[in-house]
Amino acid sequence: MNYFKIISPILLTFLIVSCKQPEISPIEKVLWSAHPAMLKVLHDPNYFEIQIQYSEINRDTTGKVYFVDYDFRNNPDAYFYPASTVKLPVAILAAEYLDSISSVGITTSYKIKGDSVLHTVEDDIRQIFSVSDNEAYNRLYELLGRDYINAKLDSKGISPMRISHRLAIENAGRQQRDTLVFYTERDTLYLGGGKDSIIENLQIKKLQKGIGFMRDGALVNEPMDFSEKNYFPIEAQHKLMKRLFFPEVFSENERFSISENTLNRIKKNMHSVPRKSGYKEDEFYDSYGKFFLYGDSKDRIPEQFKIYNKVGYAYGTLTETAYIVDEKAGIEFLLTATILVNKNEIFNDDTYEYEEIGIPFLAQLGREIYLQEHEK
Repeated sequence: MNYFKIISPILLTFLIVSCKQPEISPIEKVLWSAHPAMLKVLHDPNYFEIQIQYSEINRDTTGKVYFVDYDFRNNPDAYFYPASTVKLPVAILAAEYLDSISSVGITTSYKIKGDSVLHTVEDDIRQIFSVSDNEAYNRLYELLGRDYINAKLDSKGISPMRISHRLAIENAGRQQRDTLVFYTERDTLYLGGGKDSIIENLQIKKLQKGIGFMRDGALVNEPMDFSEKNYFPIEAQHKLMKRLFFPEVFSENERFSISENTLNRIKKNMHSVPRKSGYKEDEFYDSYGKFFLYGDSKDRIPEQFKIYNKVGYAYGTLTETAYIVDEKAGIEFLLTATILVNKNEIFNDDTYEYEEIGIPFLAQLGREIYLQEHEK
């Protein structure tokens, strides 16, 4: 007997409705998006090396914060080049370091070896978040050094990660650091300098990338080796953002020891847009360093949105970590993601699909998550 034939339409409807459907996570809903920017990459997330981590931010009746975390292909053992996202922890640690010295602060003027221009760490931080300035990062790297940076982050539970070098200069990983000369009202203070330990090779997957790379204008027909490069997986980036914006959730030793005044200055620079820091808007539009939600637009970001973030892009990899707030709608969430767009699989040739694929994907990813938050 065929039992399927004797089930009435009414009974069949009852059975379908009665079966409890499994709850779909926000990340799964994103993967079902029919938007062209999503469809271009989600048919093969392994090829594009996509990793995503998203946190809902909830508060109980007493105001206590708790997170609901979701992730997609989050794998600290699968290497991607973090590019300028490493400037985020270095900027924060530099501010924390100067806060610990009574005679100086982030507004104290300083010079570095070989440079006649006066700087302040506050201005370095402004440049890092406004236009992702490499020289500002390198100066703060000289101040702290990789041994100090890595030990501090590890002590706060921000791991796994490894900062190993400066950016966009020759001999970026040299051990010897330059000294910074700070000029206080009473004295001259010499900080930084010293010698860091040698760079040890990373021991994780996907450190050899592509089929070739450019070196001194010539093509080398072998994979590019990233084993001595900076390492800052999305898991560590997400942990840092949680500690920075919600320190009360963490123990004292896991927090950044930064004064309220200094912290507010950092946060202001993080969400600010280049035009508010004096840069020309036709060259440095609002989304110049903000991919989520607005990366594929050159329009001004509405004032109600505060996007506290840091992006990085190099060698075909685009990455962003952000705390996104819509003050008008009362929406807030944490989002970190990375994608590789390097169709020809040649690294260091400056031929990447940032504008065609990478940035539109990250912008739409931010919008998809935002819409889900709006529907809650």
